[in-house]
Amino acid sequence: MKLKIQRFGWCVAFMALATAAVTAADSPASSAEKARQAVSVLQSGAPGGEKALACKRLAVYGTADAVPALAPLLADEQLASWSRIALEVIPGGAADEALRGAMPKLQGKLLVGVINSIGVRGDPIAVGALVSKLTDADAEVASAAAVALGRIGGDEAAKALEKSLVTAPVGTRSAVAQGCILCAERLLAAGEYAEAVRLYDTVRKADVPKQRILEATRGAILARQSDGIPLLLETLHSPDKAVFSIGLRTARELPGRATTEALAAELARTQPDRAGPLFLALADRDDAAVLPVVLATGKSGSKPLRLLAVEVMVRDGNLACVPVLLDTLAESDAELAKAAKAALAGLSGKELDEQLTARLPQVTGNTRRLLVELAGQRHVAAAVPELIKASKDTDPAIRAAGIKALGETVGTADLGKLTDLLAQAKSADDVAAAQAALESACTRIPDKAACADKLLPCLPASPAPARCALLRVLGVVSTANALAAVQAALASQDPTVRDTAVRVLADWSEAAALPGLLEVFRTARDETQRFLALRGCVRLLDLSGQTGPEKVKAYGELMARTQRSDDRKAILSGLANAADPAALKLVEPLLTDAQVQAEAELAALKIAAAIAGSAPTEAKAVATRIKAESKNQATRDRAAKILSRLEKGR
Repeated sequence: MKLKIQRFGWCVAFMALATAAVTAADSPASSAEKARQAVSVLQSGAPGGEKALACKRLAVYGTADAVPALAPLLADEQLASWSRIALEVIPGGAADEALRGAMPKLQGKLLVGVINSIGVRGDPIAVGALVSKLTDADAEVASAAAVALGRIGGDEAAKALEKSLVTAPVGTRSAVAQGCILCAERLLAAGEYAEAVRLYDTVRKADVPKQRILEATRGAILARQSDGIPLLLETLHSPDKAVFSIGLRTARELPGRATTEALAAELARTQPDRAGPLFLALADRDDAAVLPVVLATGKSGSKPLRLLAVEVMVRDGNLACVPVLLDTLAESDAELAKAAKAALAGLSGKELDEQLTARLPQVTGNTRRLLVELAGQRHVAAAVPELIKASKDTDPAIRAAGIKALGETVGTADLGKLTDLLAQAKSADDVAAAQAALESACTRIPDKAACADKLLPCLPASPAPARCALLRVLGVVSTANALAAVQAALASQDPTVRDTAVRVLADWSEAAALPGLLEVFRTARDETQRFLALRGCVRLLDLSGQTGPEKVKAYGELMARTQRSDDRKAILSGLANAADPAALKLVEPLLTDAQVQAEAELAALKIAAAIAGSAPTEAKAVATRIKAESKNQATRDRAAKILSRLEKGR
């Protein structure tokens, strides 16, 4: 056992080494020179590993000249397989002769290997010798001979295998049947259909394992061509699942319109639990007659089949399916309608958009809602007039769908349609829908300045709910004039507008909003607004590009203007990112504040770690203090790690 394990490990390691060595551009030598060098290794007293590598090289560079060096290795238990790797691919009759010549001298697994290689090379001269091995007492040898004969093919091999199929012992009968099937496949490929049918049928009638009968049945159907349809249908009627499965496989392969029509007729009368697999097999056929079957099934099949038909339509992407999918969209069955909508959304093509636009004015109710949603998902610009109508529909569902679809579809020129809807909104839901649509449009439209130009004139005359919505949309646009408008709204007399402006400013995406937020934090009396402004300041300070001292100065002002613990925790979260000794001076007074002590310790340690290289004295002092005074073991451990790094850095 130990020897086997060692040999297996050697083989695995060697395989990796050999592959890398052969494929690498390791020498400018010619192919002939590389082959000569490999032959020299085989003829030397080199170790087995080197000889195996030489065999692998000869599989790449070898010619007939290498055969005399490779042939003796066929009897070597360790190197036989490596030798055969080369002999199987070296062109010319010398390699065939070497393999044939080795057969009488070998037995057991070495003989099986040589027979397999003869089969790989398809040597017709070896047929007689292989036929004699069909009755070998070693079942593995006889089986290898049967498969090799099948790979070589020809009348002599076929007759010998057919005869052996009757007399072969149980242990080799499956391999003989496999050889017969391989012969039949060669006949089928050569167009000798009658002979192929006869050989396949012989296997089907023989006492062989079920798998061989299934393989032969498939071949018998294909070899019969259109006359194989009855046998194909017979497999599809079988209660045996394995037989039914081979029928499904063959249904995909047997060509011809007649086959498609027969399968379609079978689909109409097959059992429900088999209809789905049969439909999918039919749909996989490469035949123009399949599409009408798919369309008909999508229109009037059972619900499970119709759902499968929709999947097939999506997969194939044929625009001829569009009318059927649009009709399905109009059905009351929610699952079918949902599947059809998803399918239509995934299809590409101008023709689909044209059909969708043409159908929109003709439908009402739920179908209209679905088509409106689909037009939005597909960004169908031609449908905008109908979407505008839908956005004013008395049906709330259609109205909401229309507004949303406009947001997904309109360009800059039509943004006014959405701002008009916002100004006319009579309910909170309509305001929210119009705002969401505007945000969607402004996110999608690349020219943000043009968006701002459309939105800003609407602000002064809009009622408070609409003005708040517009401010939120301006936050999406984020241009300089949009920022100015939001900052101006901070002075509004309407508290809801003012509060919205603060919230929009606090979430602004660029540091340009920082001065305005600082001003809100300095002057606002509403604690919620102050905290929102503070949170925005902390976030934007990281984005501001300011120097360390400038940031520390800003954080110092924020800290000086509040005594609230929540505010200080927020400031500490930002201050922790300021890698500056001055930041430590802001944090240190809070190390004794019980309300924020934990946050202050973590911030101080983060700063200390960041400045350990530039200001080791300050970093060590604060880490030493926290290690000695902190009540949290994890924090003390963190301080200790910083001190350890500082000590090692000396």
